[in-house]
Amino acid sequence: MQQVKFIDLGLMDYKKAWDYQEDLFSGIVQIKVNNRTLADESQLPTNSYLLFCEHPHVYTLGNTGDKEHLLISENQLKEKNATYYKINRGGDITYHGPGQIVGYPILDLDNFFTDIHKYLRFLEEMVIRTLAEYGVIGERSSGETGVWIDASNPLKARKICAMGVRASRWVTMHGFALNVNTDLGYFGNIIPCGIDKAVTSLDKELGYKVDEEEVKQKLKYHFSELFSCELI
Repeated sequence: MQQVKFIDLGLMDYKKAWDYQEDLFSGIVQIKVNNRTLADESQLPTNSYLLFCEHPHVYTLGNTGDKEHLLISENQLKEKNATYYKINRGGDITYHGPGQIVGYPILDLDNFFTDIHKYLRFLEEMVIRTLAEYGVIGERSSGETGVWIDASNPLKARKICAMGVRASRWVTMHGFALNVNTDLGYFGNIIPCGIDKAVTSLDKELGYKVDEEEVKQKLKYHFSELFSCELI
């Protein structure tokens, strides 16, 4: 069984967490590049990681995104104690902030399966199974990445978990953001993921504040089940 190192970074500035991801990601990629020149018995193993964290208010724009989907100016960002980054993941613009569980799986998919579509579906399934434990029905929306509530009803569809990843040489980074006790007002400053639909959070769906540590444990359990790995 594959082992994945779990690290909870707690509340961390976005740029600091991004740099940390990049260091781990680059280290794995470099090992894989070096291994190509070595005999099998001399090759080094690669590690995989699952990082959890929470960010201060920040907006991030993916490499295929449109900055026009950020609806406020830099001065207004400062007034809201928020920051903004253009980053190297797929997808458009999203918000991260307190009360949101952000997960960054940094996996060498050569040790699991080499299929990015399947990888994204597994991340969605992890969230769907976690929500189900609270009696909330999470769904996929055709042609879109992430997890939704009432996905098939255009008048009610609302996104609870955004996803955007980067992969190179079958090594992943970036990941998912699950709204748990999130201040959804901050989403009003953007067109989330470039899609003009509503967003929601677990506490809004349930009507009470949710224990985030409990949610993390459920996410970890379903991650390890889906990826057939041991979190260490």
